[in-house]
Amino acid sequence: MQKPIVVFAVLFLAACASTPAERAARAERDIEAMIQTYGSACDKLGYAPASDAWRGCVLHLAAQDDYKRYSQYNSMPRFTHCYAHKGFYNCVTL
Repeated sequence: MQKPIVVFAVLFLAACASTPAERAARAERDIEAMIQTYGSACDKLGYAPASDAWRGCVLHLAAQDDYKRYSQYNSMPRFTHCYAHKGFYNCVTL
């Protein structure tokens, strides 16, 4: 009974793994999306299209947007719960 479970688990994990070609294709799609989103803004800021400075501008704007998107959770109110057991305190902040 245990052997089929192990075989199934190995096959499942192998199916989840992506090949280097799939990862490269995903990276290319992500870069194309960044260029479509931020490329025109960098053009308007005066960077020459397809220059290294323009690419740096695109990456900078994308990183800035990611920071704003993911840092919103840091400004949310937090809840701290503390309990004591035999003189020891444990606090958990959510």
